[in-house]
Amino acid sequence: MEIPVAWSVVLIVTALWNLLIWPRFWQRIVADPRSRDADGRPTKFLTVHSVLIAVSLVLGLAVGVLGVLTLL
Repeated sequence: MEIPVAWSVVLIVTALWNLLIWPRFWQRIVADPRSRDADGRPTKFLTVHSVLIAVSLVLGLAVGVLGVLTLL
């Protein structure tokens, strides 16, 4: 089954979007005062967003690899 080039490009663009946006979002989350409690320990806010960002980056990378592989 052959995937049209347009779909491969959509996958690659989606991957690039995720790989560019999420690290910037991470910087904002880390700087947010809700990320640490009064003792400097990570809060649930930071933990939840860390998992969200990590999963999004892994999925973005997987989608990018899939997009490149479908072009070949």
